[in-house]
Amino acid sequence: MLKYCNNLENIELYFLILLLFTIWFIYNTIQYYRAEKRKIKYLHHFAKEGELDAQNELAQRYHKGDMLKKDCDKAAFWYQKAAFNGDKIAKGKFRVFLNQRKKKKKC
Repeated sequence: MLKYCNNLENIELYFLILLLFTIWFIYNTIQYYRAEKRKIKYLHHFAKEGELDAQNELAQRYHKGDMLKKDCDKAAFWYQKAAFNGDKIAKGKFRVFLNQRKKKKKC
């Protein structure tokens, strides 16, 4: 009987550890998504001001649907804007993006 009681104490300890881990995990997940939302906000701000890296990253995020709703038109807009501002990488990605879109009719 004493052996059974010791196991119950251990189970309570395990549940406590599991509860603490779950709370920590949820807290850090919320912090991560808040930081990503803040980053997206600043990406839009800097992309509108003409920052090439921000325009590229924003286009990629719209293209992939990474933390933003997937939107082919907005992705094409930001790729084109970066390409017209003289970014060679964006020009190549814009060409690939247009070729894929012509072939698949999707982004």
